[in-house]
Amino acid sequence: MILDLLFPNRCIHCSRIIDAELLVCDICFSQIHFTHYDYCENNPIKEKCRLLFPVENTYALIQFETESLSRTIIHELKYRNREKAGKVLADWTTERLDFKEQAPDLMVSVPLHPKKLRERGYNQLHVYTETLSAFYNIPYDHHLIKRNHYSKAQALKDKQHRLDADHTFSVTESVTGKHILLIDDVFTTGNTVSSIAWEILNAGDNTVSVLVMAMDL
Repeated sequence: MILDLLFPNRCIHCSRIIDAELLVCDICFSQIHFTHYDYCENNPIKEKCRLLFPVENTYALIQFETESLSRTIIHELKYRNREKAGKVLADWTTERLDFKEQAPDLMVSVPLHPKKLRERGYNQLHVYTETLSAFYNIPYDHHLIKRNHYSKAQALKDKQHRLDADHTFSVTESVTGKHILLIDDVFTTGNTVSSIAWEILNAGDNTVSVLVMAMDL
């Protein structure tokens, strides 16, 4: 309580004092560009994913524009030790995302390499995923996918290349016949989710859907 008085929580955009659990004030909230995509229908992220791998459904919460509040929010989460931003983003997601009759069986977030996890201190996707899991009553698994290399994944051009490549990710246990929701922070080229999706698809008779906090168009 004393710390709240001495160091009140402030809007990350305009610095107004706000409730401890919030990221932005009501005025700045209107500047966030939500996508309003339909998870079960065609949308820009589904079109991009389909160029890379067979995808079931897709959803992106916000647009990731240059010099935007949306970008600031993601950067606060990833690089400025604002892990609680994941909870806020998840709450915004549950207010907008309807799985309808196509809910996944399992939620899986993109893993960090152990070295990166030690450097950052947390995986920015874990609180987000866990909050969604509790709301939708869908289990999650933080250990199903393993990141094998510390360096960034390189673009894989075709399916044969994907099968032959020294995989950046691997599936750690047997999984088959599951509809898996793959969760990431920002969708740009799609190389990361594509690499993981192919590992899941090749592991058994699985289907993959994609959920991202933000999409960089």
